[in-house]
Amino acid sequence: MNCLECNVKLSYLDHKNSVDSLGVELCQHHRERMERLNEQNGTPLEAIQLYYGLKEQGVQAMLEWWDGKKSVDIAISRVKLNIEIDCEYHMLTHEQAINDLEEAMHSFKNGFTTIRIPHFLIKHYLDETVHNIIGIMEGLRTFIKVI
Repeated sequence: MNCLECNVKLSYLDHKNSVDSLGVELCQHHRERMERLNEQNGTPLEAIQLYYGLKEQGVQAMLEWWDGKKSVDIAISRVKLNIEIDCEYHMLTHEQAINDLEEAMHSFKNGFTTIRIPHFLIKHYLDETVHNIIGIMEGLRTFIKVI
């Protein structure tokens, strides 16, 4: 068991604390860093889990990236993909739907594609979610080459 960020060997206690609090294997230093990010920015735990799931597959993503208007949960700049984790998916109102549409419009104007992923997909189907995002990236990469 190694830290997913720095690859240092984890003790049983570090592993247990990290998996219990974040759902991913991190050393104490990186666990505390992610916990601060969660507390200060409201970064969903599922965004952290997805970030490290993508990282394990070799995807260079950025967590809590500023797009010029707002903070994006995960950004993959090489294919201009923004990923938002929808934690309150079951409570969607028309105001939130309009806000989401406006945010997507802002991203498109800047050349980015924004996808919203319900948190329960990451919680229960992380591997499948990562696999599908990689497929989306391949499609976007092809589209970018055509232009």
